[in-house]
Amino acid sequence: MNHTQQALENRPTVDDPAGADRNADIVLGAAVIAMGLLAGLYYFSSIAVMPALTAADDRTLVDAMQQMIVKIENPAFFLTLLGAPALAAVALVQARRSGQAKAAGWIIAGLVLYTVMVVITFAVHLPLNEELKEAGDPARIENLAAVRDDFVTPWVAWDIVRTLATTAAFGSLVWALVLRGRMARAEQPQPREGRR
Repeated sequence: MNHTQQALENRPTVDDPAGADRNADIVLGAAVIAMGLLAGLYYFSSIAVMPALTAADDRTLVDAMQQMIVKIENPAFFLTLLGAPALAAVALVQARRSGQAKAAGWIIAGLVLYTVMVVITFAVHLPLNEELKEAGDPARIENLAAVRDDFVTPWVAWDIVRTLATTAAFGSLVWALVLRGRMARAEQPQPREGRR
């Protein structure tokens, strides 16, 4: 038997619950990592980036935010932003198929909390970002203080809310992964005690 035939025989199939469980663990683990990256991004913004910028002068804040609004739109960000819910959705299907209702419930919670973050981003942050970009060159804005105040107060307040939502989504997925591990250990056959 050659190596190709051995690989084909050893690959997970529909009738291979161990292989299916391993794949489900990988998918949910990847969802946890992606959501964790998003939570970390928003957390860093809330505790470091925005406090630093709000302590700066009006022109520095407006200029820096205009640059960040443009630079954040990159493949790495969108891969994480879209990958987290996609992976979590696949993990949800896998959890339901394997009868893991508790893990599925926590995955749903994670997806709901992720949706809260998306709604906040689209309802609050994106319109504010567009207004700031349309304000133009900070050196030519007449009332720079007003532009700053109209932008920064709602942006920072809602940034904290979406940070909390994304962090809670991350925590929900982590707990779902923990529950999967517990269930897997519980399903393992226990070794019989030998006679004394």
